Amino acid sequence: MPKLDTVPHEILERIAFISATESLLGPPSTLATLLGANRHIYACLSFASNHYLYARIFSSKFDVGPSSRRFIDHSSPTILAHELIHRFRVLNRIRARIDSGARPGSAGDGDSVHELLFHAYLMMLENAGKNEQQLRDYAKMGEWLRDYLFEEHFSARPRLTTHVEHWPPHNEHTSLAMWLFWFLLRPDDYTMDDDSTWNVLNVLKIYALGAHKYPLTDPSWVNFLPESPQPSTHIVHYSEAHQLKTPPLATPAILSFLTLVNLKAKLIDLSQSHLDIPLKAESNEWEYELGRCLSLSRPEFDNGLTESFRPGSVEGTWEGIFTYTEFTAYAALLQGAPPPILQKSVIVRHRQTWKLREHHFVVSTRSVPVDAAAVDSHGHPLSAGDPLRAYFPTGTHIIETRDGLEVRDPNRPTELRYYRSTMGSNVSSTNDKHNGNGQTQVQDIIITGEGHSAWGQFNLVGRVRPCDGFISLCKEYVRASLRFPLHNSLPSHSKHFLDTYSFASFSTNQVDHDRGKWIYRGYLVGNINGNLAGRWRDTLSPAAVPGYEGCFLMTRRR
Repeated sequence: MPKLDTVPHEILERIAFISATESLLGPPSTLATLLGANRHIYACLSFASNHYLYARIFSSKFDVGPSSRRFIDHSSPTILAHELIHRFRVLNRIRARIDSGARPGSAGDGDSVHELLFHAYLMMLENAGKNEQQLRDYAKMGEWLRDYLFEEHFSARPRLTTHVEHWPPHNEHTSLAMWLFWFLLRPDDYTMDDDSTWNVLNVLKIYALGAHKYPLTDPSWVNFLPESPQPSTHIVHYSEAHQLKTPPLATPAILSFLTLVNLKAKLIDLSQSHLDIPLKAESNEWEYELGRCLSLSRPEFDNGLTESFRPGSVEGTWEGIFTYTEFTAYAALLQGAPPPILQKSVIVRHRQTWKLREHHFVVSTRSVPVDAAAVDSHGHPLSAGDPLRAYFPTGTHIIETRDGLEVRDPNRPTELRYYRSTMGSNVSSTNDKHNGNGQTQVQDIIITGEGHSAWGQFNLVGRVRPCDGFISLCKEYVRASLRFPLHNSLPSHSKHFLDTYSFASFSTNQVDHDRGKWIYRGYLVGNINGNLAGRWRDTLSPAAVPGYEGCFLMTRRR
């Protein structure tokens, strides 16, 4: 029988790889026994002498796909080998609950908790299955997040008398933690009617509905073309320094809150029909969330659509709910009332259905346009406008045809053409470096549509902010005398006169003709299983001040 030190190097390496990757979860701890056999084996297989082996182990235990290629060249074994060590250092810290006493309000910038959260967040943005398993099943990240975000508000308090007396903190720590909570959320874990589940819902309710405290977006939603990004965070990822900006926590809080509220409603009242629980991540599910982080981290914004939004992704039919709070309770919040006012208030839910169409302002990436009839040679889309009118300039005139939109910009003499979305066509966003075959670029997107809810039928028209994919839609209810059935096909010409806006009454006792116009703002979160989520608000209050707001969540009809 041959001795181990006479076994060829490649055979030893193969044995080590099989031993280290026998189980997906956890570090390659079985290597320790093999490395201790003798000096020859240690010299062949140690980390210092064989980065290639440890890079292969990394690729077996973690996701290495298109998202992670935005950060590194996967041909470098040294980078992947060092990332293997770093990943399990973070995962073991989570698993050991070393930071179990940490709380969002007490953590400082640059501390170990911030590093832990940011690396777990990046792992989920790159997730295609393996990363989530390591975080959920090995590190028990879900339990860690539950303690971190919710435990301090309700420890040592009597059953169902818990109220959050102060607004929970809003910082980068809580933003990272809330995004991770949504990424890892399993609604079935919250089916029990116990203190813990209701306590989580109470905190999520504050984050989701406290619009005056927890903004949807940074930079401010008021600006369609923000002047410059806010400061981003320095982070070391794959052994290289990067600047990344974490989106605010409001969107994942709304997604989590409405998902769990819907689950509770199903359990409590089975006679009602509610939206389906959103499906969870598949391969590269959070690709455009990563694109949003990267685009918000650039030294300056340009006017082109970034990789934070995939053209054509909102085209189709969507179903979901919107909520609203007692008006008097919400008015008290805006006047400085504490969170218990919100926690005690009644939240009303209504179902709604949207049928949306995307229209693209397209420019050519070649010196000679491929199809001159489908490309604007001037390269200047519609001007930025009023945020309360979904960023349309006052006086904009739109005519919708089967092929797209004819848009009259009040600030320009010539008519603009926006073309209907063609899913699967050779069109890319302006800064999509991963689509090298694109012959045209989408620089601006206008969305039109119609829908219905318990309040009646309505029309929708809006735009997508290019720097971060922030969607803003004006929702205008049709007067009772003008109700019409939704059609399977477009009429030959549908007109949207955006210069005739009249804002809705701020009254809660509205009748059909007075429900008016509301502005819906939010993000498309997810790729294959994407959800449209955010907040609506009144259009009477000035954009720069808090208004009357509620939440919405829409999922694609399947």
